[in-house]
Amino acid sequence: MVRVVGEDGAQIGVMTVSEALKLAREQDLDLVEVAAQARPPVCRIMDYGRYKYEQSKRVRKAKQKAHQAQLKEIKMRPKIGDHDFLVKLKHAREFLGKHDKVKFSVRFRGREIVHREFGEVLLNRAAEELAEVAVLEVPIRREGFLLTMVLAPKSGS
Repeated sequence: MVRVVGEDGAQIGVMTVSEALKLAREQDLDLVEVAAQARPPVCRIMDYGRYKYEQSKRVRKAKQKAHQAQLKEIKMRPKIGDHDFLVKLKHAREFLGKHDKVKFSVRFRGREIVHREFGEVLLNRAAEELAEVAVLEVPIRREGFLLTMVLAPKSGS
């Protein structure tokens, strides 16, 4: 015994599987089980090919709207000018607004690495300036002649 629902969503009633199949064939449609856990199981009379097509269309549309977060990198030097720094922050704000992560890196040349604190001050300033739109995901760390940190967009923005 199965509960049968018509193509328009109206309840047809409870009947045997063979009766339900016969009813579906008379309308040139398919009998599709939609709720196997229910007692009795629920079957719907519908065009199965069209149903699968509509379902795949919904999945495709959902994938189009989904945004893959990318990691954008912003490179700086320890003696960057104030205006240049502000321009870099503006770019970082745009990336974070598009829900991308931002990796800040400060490259040292030659003996500049001795004054690593200049780079740390720069990265800390960037993190503070962007605190309202970003959270620190990877803290400042040294990778050879680079200091790096990663900021991720806040979930509420």
